[in-house]
Order: sequence, then structure tokens, then C-alpha cells
Amino acid sequence: MKTLVRIFSFILVIMTFAQLIGCITPKKGPTKRFAAAAALKPFDAIIVPGVPFNNGRWDSIMKARVLWSYVLYKDGYTKNIIYSGSSVYSPYYEGMIMALYAEQLGIPRGHIFCETEANHSTENVYYSYLLAHKLGFKSIALATDPFQSFMLRSFTRKRFETPIYHLPFVTDTLAIYNHLNPSIDPTSAQDRKYISIIERESFWKRLKGTMGKDIKWSQYNNGTVGKL
Repeated sequence: MKTLVRIFSFILVIMTFAQLIGCITPKKGPTKRFAAAAALKPFDAIIVPGVPFNNGRWDSIMKARVLWSYVLYKDGYTKNIIYSGSSVYSPYYEGMIMALYAEQLGIPRGHIFCETEANHSTENVYYSYLLAHKLGFKSIALATDPFQSFMLRSFTRKRFETPIYHLPFVTDTLAIYNHLNPSIDPTSAQDRKYISIIERESFWKRLKGTMGKDIKWSQYNNGTVGKL
């Protein structure tokens, strides 16, 4: 029995590590999934999961996710954008940092929303869904890199009464905008009471959160989140 537990734990660790890589792209499916979801445009909002803000500037993963949201807004695939992420591994709210970059790219502030509770990708979806409900949005999609989109497909199908569609990167389209590199003042996004999640939670607690096990589904009817 102990051997089975160790094997299962090892598999979970590998899955978590793979999800954190973020930019690894499955070879099959993302373009097809994008086309299927894009046919339903415009969405009321897209959800963009956060990335830690380190060394005072965005890294390649955050840049790609924000640029992709910019493309989707500019080309009429979405009316609004929800950027999601707390201050998890750096003293800046990830959702707010991405919002600052988005505004510099030219997305109107009135169409940008921030969610700052999520510590994990599953929570990015969960808390953004709740925010979308509060804001009265009726149709939403997850917009991120193909690997994270793939990893979250099962989660988005489980307990949300309103469908969450997927709009993974189209690499060729995204590459056209890679030259864009706005600068921001991150001060307004800083968490003055920041404590790293590594100090707040054990490895196993973080792993549990990554798998969406800390989400309190029971507070909703039948363990599901209601319709938007």
C-alpha cells in the first residue's frame, strides 16, 4: 500500500512540475480547440491565469499570455478580460501586474478586471468564474498557453454549470506581436503584506491546492458552481 501511495505521489509531483513549465505545447489539438471555441465569439470575458512577476519585468510566459489576451480583445473574440492571480511567489498581485501591461498595450481600463485571490491555476479558473458571475458575464473562455489549457480541460468540465471554453495560443498569430514590450510601474500591484506561499504552505499543501482540492465546492448547490 505504501508503495502505491509513493507512486501516486510521484505522479502528482510530475504533473505539477509539467503544469508549471507553462509554455510546453502539446503537438495535437490546440488549433482545433481554438477554432471550435472561436466560432462562438464574442465571449463576454476571457480568463487569463497569472504568472509570478520577478526581477521587475514580465517573463516570456506572462508576456505571451498578456499578448494573447490583447490579440483576442483587439480581434473581437472577447469583450472583457479577467486577469487572475494573487501574490504567490513574488510580492506582486499577478492579476494586477498583467492588467497594467494590458492597459499599456491599449486595452481600455473599463474592459479589464482583476482577480487577486487565486494561488493556483485551478483557483484562477474558479475565482474568475465567481467574478464573472458577479459582473453579470454570461459566456467565458480560458485564454492561455496550450499546455496549461490542456492541463485544465478536465477541471473546467467538472463543476461549472456554464461551459468554460478554451482559446489556447495560436503560435503563428502570437508571434506577429512579439515585438511589443511595454513598460509599467508595478507599485500599485505590490502586496505590502506579502509572504511567499512557500513559507505559508507545505509542499503537500501546495500540491493539494494545485489539484484544486482546497476549493470549497460544498458551499454551492450539489457541489457545483451555478450558471452565469
